[in-house]
Amino acid sequence: MTTLLWYLAAAVLELGGCAAVWHWWRGHGSLPWLAVGIAALAGFALCLAQSPAAAPGRAFAAYAGVYLVGALGWLALVDRVRPDRWDLLGGSLTLAGALIILFGRR
Repeated sequence: MTTLLWYLAAAVLELGGCAAVWHWWRGHGSLPWLAVGIAALAGFALCLAQSPAAAPGRAFAAYAGVYLVGALGWLALVDRVRPDRWDLLGGSLTLAGALIILFGRR
């Protein structure tokens, strides 16, 4: 699996896990929501650990761009809120920065 696919899988698991905890905490879901959230967040961490980056901090920094774009996708698809031009510009800039961090020559 390529790095980008690992990061995409991590984003889906992190967004889903955080949403499950969010719903549980705010009283919209029962205890199984918390269990699903914890399992998804553990899967997120395992996916992120697959990064080829030599240092965890670099992997986390590169992943942040993928997460932000995923969060904007979540905003549009799940929350049904259309991202505005500032969301899209910020997401694009962040993703570009993440790619530079991950694939820059060292």
